[in-house]
Parts: sequence; C-alpha cells; structure tokens
Amino acid sequence: MRLDDLDPSSNVRDLGSGGGGGGGLNLLGFLPLLLGRGLGCGTIGILAIVAVAFLMFSGGGGMLGGGSQAPTTQQGSRAGGDVPCDTAEELFACRVLTSTEQTWGAIFRERGQTYPAPTLNFFQRGAQSGCGAAQSAMGPFYCPPDRGVYLDTSFFQELSQRFNAAGDFAQAYVVAHEVGHHIQNLTGDAERVSRAQQSLPKAQGNEQSVRLELQADCYAGVWGKRSGRMEPGDLDEGLRAAAAIGDDTLQGSNASPESFTHGTSAQRAKWLKRGYDTGNPAACDTFSGAI
Repeated sequence: MRLDDLDPSSNVRDLGSGGGGGGGLNLLGFLPLLLGRGLGCGTIGILAIVAVAFLMFSGGGGMLGGGSQAPTTQQGSRAGGDVPCDTAEELFACRVLTSTEQTWGAIFRERGQTYPAPTLNFFQRGAQSGCGAAQSAMGPFYCPPDRGVYLDTSFFQELSQRFNAAGDFAQAYVVAHEVGHHIQNLTGDAERVSRAQQSLPKAQGNEQSVRLELQADCYAGVWGKRSGRMEPGDLDEGLRAAAAIGDDTLQGSNASPESFTHGTSAQRAKWLKRGYDTGNPAACDTFSGAI
C-alpha cells in the first residue's frame, strides 16, 4: 500500500502497558449488551477467552452503533501511556486510520453528512476501554460506547506467523475492519442487530453476528478500493487474511456451523472482495438474502 505520504492521524492515543485489570466493567460481561448473544464485534481473542474454540478479530470476533463520541487526543499527547505512532507498526496503523478518515469522510460528504472518526487506541498487554478491560489476548476490537478501535500491534506479528497472512494490506485490513464496525455504529446497524439478538434463539443470533462481521469485511474492501492506495498483490494479501480467520478454518475438524459468529473463510473473502470490486457501501447489504 502507498501510505508513506500520509501524516499519521491525530485521532490516536497510546494507553501504554498495563495489566488490563483494576476497575471498570469486564469486557466479557459488557459484550452481550452491545452484541446480543452472538459476540459479533470486537476481537479475535474474545472468542478464545470465552473458549468457544475459535478466534477472530474484528473484529470481536472482532472487527459496530450508538454510544457517545470518544474525546480526541492529539498525537503526541499522553494518556497514561506513551507517545502514539512512535513505532513502525503504530505509524503504519496511524496512516491507515488517516486514509480511512479521508475515504469515509468523502463517502459521508456525498450523502450530505459529516463523518465522525473513531479514535485508535494502542495498548500493550492490557488497558481500560469504554467497554472495560482490554487485553492483548483478545485481539483488535471496536468499542461502541467510546467509539474506539483498540489494538495491540503485536497482533500484526501474530497475523503473519500464526495465521500465515503477511503483508501490509493484511495488516491494514485489521484496522479497516474495525473501522467498518464504527460505520455500523454510526448507521445504527449494530444497534439493530444487538436488539434483535435479545429475542432470537442462539443459532439465529449468531447468524446475525455473522452478517454484521461480513458487512464490516465488505466495508474494509470499500475503503481499499476508494482509498486509491492499493498496489498489485495487496488484495490477495487481504483475501488470505480474511480466509485465515474464517470460523470453519479456525474451528477445524470440530467446526459447528450453528456456532459461527464471523462467517466461513469463503464468506469473509467473498465480502471483502465485493466491497473492493464495487467500492460502494450500498453493495455491502449482508442482511438481505443469502450470504
């Protein structure tokens, strides 16, 4: 990806290193309020912690609507942590966020609307989010109440080594997927799904989570196309990453379709590519018809 000419976003905080404990709501207890029974947005690691036999990122299974606007902390400020964007991995994510701000800002302007950007929060090992304790094992996630994307950049290495999904667009896809949940937060789709899940049987609630996650994948593809910063091979990197974190792949021989909350490898790659092929958010309607 061609990002070197971009200034890092100012909508960034570095929360530093912590234990992830010490007050606040527990994220796992707070999640059902946000996602219903499907555990559908936020992180790869939440699923590991819940021991549902598979991981995912973000989406939350990681990778939502409602919630108050998180305060913006200017780059270089300290929030009980370090200076943001001061490592190669953080700088890359900060530039990806800048590109998403430009792209989604333009899309919202086409609709006569203003795009309120999310805040990217870096942390190492543990920190506190608006949803409670954040831990590295949970992977990247989006927290609707504070409109924050939470990322320990060590996940980029895990993506490459554990999931065999290397490349700059694979890493950018992580951030763009979580920003996709932010779009769902703004449009109200996430809140609608969360409300519906309260009255649905578990399997049907999980299906709603799958549709939400696939839409976030599609939005990541829309960003990739509309950003104008893709290079040859980038899309293939993203498709490999999307396929690597499909529920069927992560669950392996013990795959249980009724427990899927993020979609199969084929579905995730399909919707990422649909977003990229069309460059149109309207093409990301995963709630109508088959997925």
